[in-house]
Amino acid sequence: MKTYFMLIAAFLLSGQTIMAQVHAMPSLKYSYSALEPYIDAQTMEIHYSKHHQAYLNNLTKALAGTKAEKIALEDLLIAAEKRGAVIRNNGGGHYNHSLFWEILSPEPSKVPQGQLAVAINKTFTSLDSLKKLMNNGAMTRFGSGWVWLYVKPDKSLAVSSTANQDNPIMDAAGKERGIPILGIDVWEHAYYLKYQNKRADYLGAIWNVLDWKAVGANYEKALKDPLLKVIEKDTWQELKDFHMVMGQTFHPMEEGNLKPIKERSAEMLAKAQLLASSTPPVSFSSDAIRKAVADLVSGAANLDKLVKKKAKDEKIIADLTKLHDTFHVIQGLCSDDH
Repeated sequence: MKTYFMLIAAFLLSGQTIMAQVHAMPSLKYSYSALEPYIDAQTMEIHYSKHHQAYLNNLTKALAGTKAEKIALEDLLIAAEKRGAVIRNNGGGHYNHSLFWEILSPEPSKVPQGQLAVAINKTFTSLDSLKKLMNNGAMTRFGSGWVWLYVKPDKSLAVSSTANQDNPIMDAAGKERGIPILGIDVWEHAYYLKYQNKRADYLGAIWNVLDWKAVGANYEKALKDPLLKVIEKDTWQELKDFHMVMGQTFHPMEEGNLKPIKERSAEMLAKAQLLASSTPPVSFSSDAIRKAVADLVSGAANLDKLVKKKAKDEKIIADLTKLHDTFHVIQGLCSDDH
């Protein structure tokens, strides 16, 4: 009986360990040799067990003991540029390869079906046109990188190419942002053992093991994913710029330090005015958000006047707190619930 309970306890503890591990290697649904002759077994084994595993190991090491350790991978990638090269490169490498293994199959569905087929024909006129566009993006990618089919925040499809281990989720992707549903790896380690320098031959072959059923599932999932709105909000640079100044003045105020807001109240007002004059992303172009932004400008102007008049600290604290609350009204209106 004692042994039985010890086994149960060990099982529960191991389960807790698994659940606590935020980032882990995905399991392959096929053997290393299953994609031959298009992708050889040795390339698959090295690519998966060495290259991908190294990205995960380096990401885990970089996150260990930090506040970001328990953050979901997509949330890390949203601000990849800000988080630094190690997380950007290794987080991207882990995400990109996890998607890549998922959309390959030894018995693939060769053509898109359902909603995805309709969207491809609407956007690219045909599957062949899409393949040519993606192959061109892959061939013209200088050095290492990826070519993507992704869902934009407006839920339309687009193709882009990124360098290294970047992807469309990242702030580093500029205006070409969204949720990837298909990615082709054009790092040399993905094809060099079999195709050497013949990237075009690799690109011609990989469509033979590309599973459109898996891509279609990714597409339907992406259409409903709240991450689309998070990405759209993250592209509103003026909102991010105001947020930065707010954070750098409000949080010190919470700790009793009013020096930042007294030195930067004019900058706060200028950022609020720039936000008001900017063109918001389509999803956030509403009367409620416009009114909240106008209130933000008014509140920032009042706060700046108080600072210039050397008002009492209590009054400055009250107005900055009110301005902070107004900003969070905007943040709430930009959430997926609105």
